[in-house]
Amino acid sequence: MRSDRRRYDDPCGIARAVDVIGERWSVLVVRELMFGPRRFGQLADGLPHISPNVLSQRLRELESDGVVRRHTLAPPASVTLYELTPRGQALEPVLVELGRWGSATPRIIGHDLSPAAILFSLRTLFDPTAGGRVTYGLQLAGEWYGVDIDGAAIQVTRGRPADAVASLSTDVATLRELTMLGTPVREAEASGRLTIEGDRRAAARFPKHFLRPAPAPAGSAAAG
Repeated sequence: MRSDRRRYDDPCGIARAVDVIGERWSVLVVRELMFGPRRFGQLADGLPHISPNVLSQRLRELESDGVVRRHTLAPPASVTLYELTPRGQALEPVLVELGRWGSATPRIIGHDLSPAAILFSLRTLFDPTAGGRVTYGLQLAGEWYGVDIDGAAIQVTRGRPADAVASLSTDVATLRELTMLGTPVREAEASGRLTIEGDRRAAARFPKHFLRPAPAPAGSAAAG
């Protein structure tokens, strides 16, 4: 474990929080773990620009600070998984607000979101005025999630919900088009990028629960 981590030596709670998650990539590692345990390779896939050495280092630091824990599955799997502790899970509302704040900055062109990032966007772009009570199943990158909407609240959980009114199976790029760019559900389905099970009308309403990202502040240039 490194002993040269930078610390602010400031008693303020904000400074102490940044001492724990302020190193580069740390917050994004937490983001990738927010929807359930992940293997090292899965984390690397979600963070394609991080080196294996840096990812290992961040995991060790987050584990040391009680944010992440690891465990190895029993044979024959014998796979090491990383997951958030309750202390790590407590960062979820912080990341949601950070994502909501960051959505007003220019998007980096040519880079797609990870599955965890697009799932966070469902939280940050959720429109609490849309109303209604509905549960959707969402298959993304081969994994199932539940999107439960209850009036002004939304919850995204790992696993296929048994009470889904409609289920949508798609990829990250298509989900982004549906929720952020206004692509109609039927258009995505007709192109073969989306499949629907259940109530088709409910499926068509899925994007209406989310707001378009706010425009970038005046004077800011889009990143290339």
